[in-house]
Amino acid sequence: MYIIAGLGNPTKEYDKTRHNVGFEVIDRLADRYDIDVSERKHRAFCGKGMIEGQKVLLVKPQTFMNLSGESLRSVVDYYKVMPEELVVIYDDISLPPGQLRIRLKGSAGGHNGIKNIIAHLGTQEFPRIKVGVGAKPPRMDLKDYVLSRFSKGEQELMDEAFQEAAQAVAMMIGEGADRAMNHFNTKKKEEE
Repeated sequence: MYIIAGLGNPTKEYDKTRHNVGFEVIDRLADRYDIDVSERKHRAFCGKGMIEGQKVLLVKPQTFMNLSGESLRSVVDYYKVMPEELVVIYDDISLPPGQLRIRLKGSAGGHNGIKNIIAHLGTQEFPRIKVGVGAKPPRMDLKDYVLSRFSKGEQELMDEAFQEAAQAVAMMIGEGADRAMNHFNTKKKEEE
């Protein structure tokens, strides 16, 4: 079984913000694979289904971003999955809007949600899909930036990125993470 977790903040106040791109990707996966992500457990909204012939649990932690590890620790313990069977999807300000970057492990890179997950799991060796949301403008507070919404032009790029991130999840599960990295980590560079 794979746990596919998209990070974000609960409540309508944070809907469609840069910090909630993980939730957006989970929504695309839920639509594509007809998975109902409304069951409340593990301090998250969860939904069981199949992607590429594999059992998955889609997860949207409801603990607020900086406490995401509390929810995911509960999920990982309950389903007894290995860290490599947990895929975490989240925003990255070091990537241009819409750019994807898949990694099998790594540090938090300053992302507080990932820091909390690493602290709760006791490892940084879990796959993740970073979705670029663009760099913070000068003199703008980081918190204000990640809690802001996309411009109309950015939103078009992001809608495409959410679909691509959902495809990346499917490829990671069906064909392996290396194949997905080779495809998605180079895609935008080729288009430029």
